[in-house]
Amino acid sequence: MPTGPESTKKCQDSPSGQLLLGIRQFNAAQWYECHETLELLWIPATGDLRNLYQGIIQLAIALHHWRNGNFSGAVSLLDGGVGYLRKLPQTCLWIDVEGLIRQAESVKEQLASLGRLGMAELDPDCIPKIVTVSV
Repeated sequence: MPTGPESTKKCQDSPSGQLLLGIRQFNAAQWYECHETLELLWIPATGDLRNLYQGIIQLAIALHHWRNGNFSGAVSLLDGGVGYLRKLPQTCLWIDVEGLIRQAESVKEQLASLGRLGMAELDPDCIPKIVTVSV
């Protein structure tokens, strides 16, 4: 059984400095780095927080795949990430989970309409950003 601060945190708690770093990395398009940062939180986490970290990690790697031209990896991991995030309340650790899901679904729809050959033309303004909200 995991122990430590991440195993006792709940969605209504405040985010850790490590999570805030991961959010900054995600929002700065440092998706691989975000994955590495959040993986350290994901390993000991349980319950909702494990789903939160896994969902964000999968979205980050989906965007990393998109940037590297891996269409199937991007679409598949966008789906996977949304699947984990759907298990959560609308807000978790100050993150607007509901908004992140909407953004990820929008990106997936745009990628699907552009297809493998047009994926590089994805509108940069539709790239998801993690938004924090006051609780």
